Amino acid sequence: MVPPVMAGRSKSPVDPSPDRGLAVARTVADLRRAVAGHRAAGRTVGLIPTMGALHEGHVSLVTGALARGDVPVATIFVNPTQFGPNEDFATYPRDEAGDFARLEAAGCRLVFAPDKAEMYPGPQLTTVSVAEITDGLCGPLRPGHFDGVATVVAKLLMMALPDRGYFGEKDYQQLQVIRRMVRDLAMPVEIVGMPTVREPDGLAMSSRNRTLGAAERAVAVSLYRAMTEVAEEVRGGQASCAAATAAAARRLLAAGFDAVEYLTVVDAESLRPLDRVNGPARVVAATRLGRTRLIDNIAVGPQKQAPETQRKT
Repeated sequence: MVPPVMAGRSKSPVDPSPDRGLAVARTVADLRRAVAGHRAAGRTVGLIPTMGALHEGHVSLVTGALARGDVPVATIFVNPTQFGPNEDFATYPRDEAGDFARLEAAGCRLVFAPDKAEMYPGPQLTTVSVAEITDGLCGPLRPGHFDGVATVVAKLLMMALPDRGYFGEKDYQQLQVIRRMVRDLAMPVEIVGMPTVREPDGLAMSSRNRTLGAAERAVAVSLYRAMTEVAEEVRGGQASCAAATAAAARRLLAAGFDAVEYLTVVDAESLRPLDRVNGPARVVAATRLGRTRLIDNIAVGPQKQAPETQRKT
């Protein structure tokens, strides 16, 4: 069992010193005292909500907060309200001690690691729901998921009251839901989206990658390749998005994926499906490989100039 406050270089939950190891808060009261200490010392705070099982993608959020001059404050909580009845809440990977060590090595100075009773001390009668941008993609496939995400993130933002919140772009629909929630509810926090961190072969880093077998891992990289091919085909309105994504989905199934839940091109803000790309867009996908659900997305870049019109140097 991990103690409430780590040994060694760790410090008390309310110690505002930014350079003395990782403080661990288990209660909202301790979290708020620690954040107040940093604010009293003139520091800004960057909140990094996670469900643990941390990898280099999460570390990049800590690095991003440090680069902007924020004290990184991570949260680790496997939120039960965003899992459906047949999803992997019970088997979701957990490694609190390893997560604490990774956060401390990355320069994080405070982690909020509550239990369920601290996050949900009684019946949760209030739920945050974001409409329209949850109507497609993962929304219909995971009923209630985004309500659970929006509600727990709203709670964490209110508990910590950070200056900025850091979220990875890999969960792109989730990022857009959080941005819209913050905008609509006038929450005094800036939401910073950080680029997806990938393995050398292109696979997006994810806590769920740990559940892939060796053969499945070899197949998984096909997802990034397929999305890249779609982005190349459709940029600048060159091709039909529906035709390009349908062909890519067939290639993924032939490569060994068990299912392609969706593979489509959407407007980068509204997430509405596009027939032709004429502005900021994303290729978004959700697939099944064995017992693992993989999601990913990439931006559709601007159309390249023809060789004869490229600027000479």
